[in-house]
Amino acid sequence: MRILLVEDDPMIGESVSDWLQGEGYAVDWLQDGDSALLALKTTGFAMAILDLGLPGMDGLDLLKEIRRLKNDLPVLVTTARDTLDDKIKGLDSGADDYLIKPFDLEELSARIRALSRRASGRAEPVITRGKLQIRPATREVFYDGRPVILSAKEYALLEALAERPGVVQPRSKLEENLYNWDSTVGSNAIEVHIHHLRKKLSEDAIKTVRGVGYLLET
Repeated sequence: MRILLVEDDPMIGESVSDWLQGEGYAVDWLQDGDSALLALKTTGFAMAILDLGLPGMDGLDLLKEIRRLKNDLPVLVTTARDTLDDKIKGLDSGADDYLIKPFDLEELSARIRALSRRASGRAEPVITRGKLQIRPATREVFYDGRPVILSAKEYALLEALAERPGVVQPRSKLEENLYNWDSTVGSNAIEVHIHHLRKKLSEDAIKTVRGVGYLLET
C-alpha cells in the first residue's frame, strides 16, 4: 500500500515514515499542503495521513480541496488540535479518522488497517480468498493451510491483488502501490515478485492476462 504522509514536523515525519516503511508500506513524505495537493493530483495513493497545522495550504483547507475534487482517498488526520470543535471540523471536512498527537505508532498502524478494510468494503480482519488467507494485523499468510514466508514487497503485492480478487491489475498500477518516489524500480520487478509468489503459493494462484496485468484467482 502506498501512503502519502503530510507532516511538517521533521522529527514526527521521520519517525512515522520509518515506522510505516518498516511495516511494509511505501511512504512518500511531504511537509506542506501545496506540494501534497499536487502529489494527490498526479500520483495514485491508497491513503493519506494528514497533519492540520501545515505551512502554505492549511491541512483543513487541503482536506476540503481533496473532497471538492471528488477524491475518495481515505484520510487519517493526525494533529495536536484536540478540542471537540476541531474534531468536528476535521470529520465534517472529510476526514475518515482522527488521531491526536502524541500517538502510539502501533495504534497508527491499527487505524491504517481499519481504514483499509473500510475502503475495500471488507468488514472482517482476515482476508480469505479460496485457499489463501492473509492476516494483515500480523502480516501472516497461509495457503491451503500452510504458513507462507514472504518478503515485504511480496506481501504488499499479494495483499494488493487479494483486495481486488478476480480483477486484472495493470503492472503500472501495482508498481505505483508498492514503490515510493525514492525507490529504484527495475523494469521486471513486478514479474520477479509474481514469479516468487507462484513458487511459494502455487503456479496457478496468480494469473497473467497478457498485455493487461495480473489477477488473483478465486
